[in-house]
Amino acid sequence: MSARTRPRIALAALASAALATLPWSAAQADPKATAHLTGTLADGATWVADVPDRWNGTLLLFSHGFGPTVAQDAPSDAVRAELLAEGYAMAGSSYDPHGSMWALNSAEADQFATLDAVAAKIGTPRRTLAVGQSMGGLVNAQIARDGAGRVDGALGLCGLVAGGTDLDNYQLDAEYTIARLLLPGQDLRLVRFGSADDAAATAGKLTDAVTAAQATPRGRARIALAAAFLNLPAWAPGKDRPAPADWAGQEEQQYTWFAQGILAFVEGGRFAVERSVGGNNSWNRGVDYARLLAGSAHAPQVRALYRAAGLDLRADLTSLTRGGSIAADPDAVRTARRTSSAGQGLGMPLLDVHTIADNLVPVEQERRFGDRVRTAGDGALLRQAYVERQGHCAFTTAETVAALHALDHRVTTGHWDDATPAALQRSATALGLDGAAYVPYHPARLTVGRDRPAPPVRH
Repeated sequence: MSARTRPRIALAALASAALATLPWSAAQADPKATAHLTGTLADGATWVADVPDRWNGTLLLFSHGFGPTVAQDAPSDAVRAELLAEGYAMAGSSYDPHGSMWALNSAEADQFATLDAVAAKIGTPRRTLAVGQSMGGLVNAQIARDGAGRVDGALGLCGLVAGGTDLDNYQLDAEYTIARLLLPGQDLRLVRFGSADDAAATAGKLTDAVTAAQATPRGRARIALAAAFLNLPAWAPGKDRPAPADWAGQEEQQYTWFAQGILAFVEGGRFAVERSVGGNNSWNRGVDYARLLAGSAHAPQVRALYRAAGLDLRADLTSLTRGGSIAADPDAVRTARRTSSAGQGLGMPLLDVHTIADNLVPVEQERRFGDRVRTAGDGALLRQAYVERQGHCAFTTAETVAALHALDHRVTTGHWDDATPAALQRSATALGLDGAAYVPYHPARLTVGRDRPAPPVRH
């Protein structure tokens, strides 16, 4: 999920209304000039489009991330400028502005409706490529699943591709660990928030508990346990990457993410998801926390810090398992499965790009998604590429444009040869823009521990 929102701006003066009705291949104006188009869909969603005078015939359909439902057609102003200069047109919708910012109930349909609205203005594109970022990466994966015949290929950027229920479940594990081990005896609401203020209050208490715990070895060990369940990377912005066995250094950098307010974003996001799906779609009843930790790439770090602090890790894990009493609302789980999931198959080529140290949408989501796509039999249509950098959606313009070129090449030729780490790095560097850091990488498994449906609610 993206914590930032990017305002819409036109990159040039508005073109005349007559220009929007002309055959774009016949346009002879300044190649940097742009027609900026807007409109409103039947559900009240708005859309925007930017079309260069010398349009190359390819339309990019951009799905924006979590945040205010404001129409956007590119992941950044710099990417928009570069792609317009190359002749690409871009469009995107706000999604339905009358509901939750987790707008998965309407997003995919609004994006398809935007294609129709834009085509009515500029004519049918020769090719349409979908692009999605963060939460919009989940929308993009749904378009890649459902949009065959309307969209030719898709590019996902830092996509929340594991889906809403996996997201809420592993975040619940981290929140619950902090609450039970660092705030024992306190009655702290973790799900079913009645308001955004309720969510913010929980986030504040959890963050304060982490801040206080960082002062002691015992507290730091328990922070590391919560971070492992959150799939939180041990590499923070502005810091050197810790050595593989520098357990204390890794925890310190995980704490940096907490100190920067990640729990406020987590709880605000939970409130938005619950509004969208009609209740709580996460649970910890029946979760075996010892088994959950055993599957985490951070387990050696947690064990080492517990030993150094003289803490009984088995006792804490047993306490978590015995205390897990949160049940999901079955209707909310079903709604989230219908609206907020992906990976059930692909109808077109999809290239996903992720930073390897993403604090908001862990890179391990790509492993979870890729496994689902391969199980569905569509692994040949998927490629996943990785950038060696900290942060959510922290791509350079060059990295994004090179990935788009690689997808365009795949759609044109049927081959993924431009989507290898080495090829993407060469392509991005050759653009002469702002650098690149594509690397070979294989994500660990997502620590979520729930491969079966939610257990039934017991009354």
